Amino acid sequence: MASVAESFENSSEFGQGATRSPRDFWKSICLPSLAVVFAVVMILSVAIGPTSVSFGALGRWLVSFVGGEALSLRDQVVLFDIRMPRTVLGALIGASLGVAGAMMQGLFRNPLADPGLIGVASGSSLAAVSVIVLASHLPVALAVHAGTYLLPLAAFFGGLVTTLVLYKVSTRGGETSIATMLLAGIALGALTGAVTGLLIFKSDDAQLRDFTFWSMGSLGAATWQRVLSILPFVLALLFSIPFLSKGLNALLLGEAEAFHMGFNTQKLKRILIIVVAAATGAAVSAAGAIGFVGIVVPHLLRLLIGPDHRLLLPCCALLGAALLVAADMVSRSIVAPAELPIGIIMAVIGAPVFLSILLGRRSLISL
Repeated sequence: MASVAESFENSSEFGQGATRSPRDFWKSICLPSLAVVFAVVMILSVAIGPTSVSFGALGRWLVSFVGGEALSLRDQVVLFDIRMPRTVLGALIGASLGVAGAMMQGLFRNPLADPGLIGVASGSSLAAVSVIVLASHLPVALAVHAGTYLLPLAAFFGGLVTTLVLYKVSTRGGETSIATMLLAGIALGALTGAVTGLLIFKSDDAQLRDFTFWSMGSLGAATWQRVLSILPFVLALLFSIPFLSKGLNALLLGEAEAFHMGFNTQKLKRILIIVVAAATGAAVSAAGAIGFVGIVVPHLLRLLIGPDHRLLLPCCALLGAALLVAADMVSRSIVAPAELPIGIIMAVIGAPVFLSILLGRRSLISL
């Protein structure tokens, strides 16, 4: 089995063949190029906004550690209390959604797959609207102790519970059927959507506005506490990349082939589903529903550098982070001093790309 696996990893399909091609060139420069882009976007995001902080101020802050001029109180508040937690939170969420989307596409072997297929988005939305509409009926002690974390905590656990239910439904005899999971995910999404709609129908104007803004996605409530609350889940997802990438490569050939190559496909699918659900649920709970990152980022990179998940997943983390931070930078600047929900920006970017994917694969999805 080891020799088969080694030959699979070194196959020409994953960029290790003797013949050089344009894809090989992009593979060689993709990761360092995206790292530079990510660093530039992070710096711009910290410096640009309705209240501008000059690059000179950033430079003074950097040299302040070695005896340079310290920042003014205003710049310190803007940088450390507003911009930096928002930028870091956007990077963590973008990286998690990008990697989760690539993992789901590898698991389903379909470029149209998205973390929403495993119930995270629908479950999180139902839990969020339940808290918004029913908050006045909750025990006072719970509302006081949970405070501002009640909504994100509910959204996280709602997505996780929905995913676990979906996993249980699609598993029989210790084997998880991906096709059953896909169909059950559609049915479960419709059910949670119906309950969500019923709660929205019962909500008042203020509650409806709160849910509408949450459903469009926003990083406006970013704090260092919120960054720390999702950091363990995002780190778990990122640290799993070296361990899951080879298995995802094997799944590209089919579950039977992956099994004969020595991979425990059932265990692999279980780990993928749990890790993706936890990371995506944390992302949704921190910033609301932000679409298209999990579809657009992996698809574009797969066209550029191929399907090798050993390179694809790290690149998805960098591009997803850079894309979401850049979109947030636009959302808070384009209609300043107001703020445009980041979900609108991502829809404007992602919808045309998604349509192009559909048009390019009409022959595969036609009935």
